[in-house]
Amino acid sequence: MKIIVGLGNPGKQYEKTRHNIGFMAVDGLREKLKFPSFRHETKFKAEVSRGDLQEEKIVLVRPQTFMNLSGEAIQLLKQFYKVKDSDIWVLYDDIDISLGTLRIRESGSAGTHNGMKSLTQTLGSGDFPRFRLGIESRGGHAPIQQNTAGFVLESFRNEERPQVEELIKKAVSAIHMALKKGVQEAQNVFSH
Repeated sequence: MKIIVGLGNPGKQYEKTRHNIGFMAVDGLREKLKFPSFRHETKFKAEVSRGDLQEEKIVLVRPQTFMNLSGEAIQLLKQFYKVKDSDIWVLYDDIDISLGTLRIRESGSAGTHNGMKSLTQTLGSGDFPRFRLGIESRGGHAPIQQNTAGFVLESFRNEERPQVEELIKKAVSAIHMALKKGVQEAQNVFSH
């Protein structure tokens, strides 16, 4: 069993923001796998869609706790399904990576991402695969030079949409490959 989480913030006002590219990617994966629509499940504090791929149960998740509390929803799912941390895969935005770039790691630190900090604190480790979707389009300015919170909560500009759509397709293909051949294989092919 795999629990695949897209990080983001709930609510219409956040739907198209940079911080919600994790939600966008897990939506794309749901469509590719032809899983049912997401349904809100209060006991998990999340929207959930379930299905099977090659006889493996897959649970797609969009936490509804807001980004900084994402770990709460994931901990509830982990306890209910009794999975290992390595069976929880996370897709999220990364301000330190150029727009359009995908980085895949089998484990690691939370970096500067508050949603990932919540996950690693709640789970007690960073021993789970992560798919980092680059959203940096400010010309490499360090976050300290710009309002990072304001930037990640902005919608993508129209001229960025093609790159965003390609990045989501790339992330969906990488997850699909990882489910069939393993995270390492997907990392070798997609993580540049």
